[in-house]
Amino acid sequence: MNKVILLGRLTADPELRQTPNNISVTSFTVAVNRPFTKGAERQADFIDCVAWRNSAEFVSRYFTKGKPILVEGRLQVRSYEDKQGNKRRAYEVVCDNVSFVEGTRPDGPSGTYAAPAAPAAPAPAADTGVAYSNGDVGDFQEVDGYDDLPF
Repeated sequence: MNKVILLGRLTADPELRQTPNNISVTSFTVAVNRPFTKGAERQADFIDCVAWRNSAEFVSRYFTKGKPILVEGRLQVRSYEDKQGNKRRAYEVVCDNVSFVEGTRPDGPSGTYAAPAAPAAPAPAADTGVAYSNGDVGDFQEVDGYDDLPF
């Protein structure tokens, strides 16, 4: 399984580009703090990421340098030759999902986000002849052959 989840801050403003086939792409770097030990200096890893299509447009529109970002994706390794003819490898996270970490509501305190209030309980449904009960297994019947399933 190849799954990467990063929580960090952008090191620069992402720039949206287009491929020759008009596919949106943006590359950016996320600074991710390493676990902190008492008395030690804080350290960070700088991880290159690439987002495509709608994710690229979302990142370039809503994120700027220093903003916190949550990235979910997969690690990809590319091989290439530099200008001197040396073989190189590039490691980057290909973004599947990109999310905000904190809200930016102007009416909220210091950029925090409050979840919307829970919806009101639904009104009772009209009598459709179907009854549901809570916790009474007498409303169910056993299905023959269920014990023969492979799981």
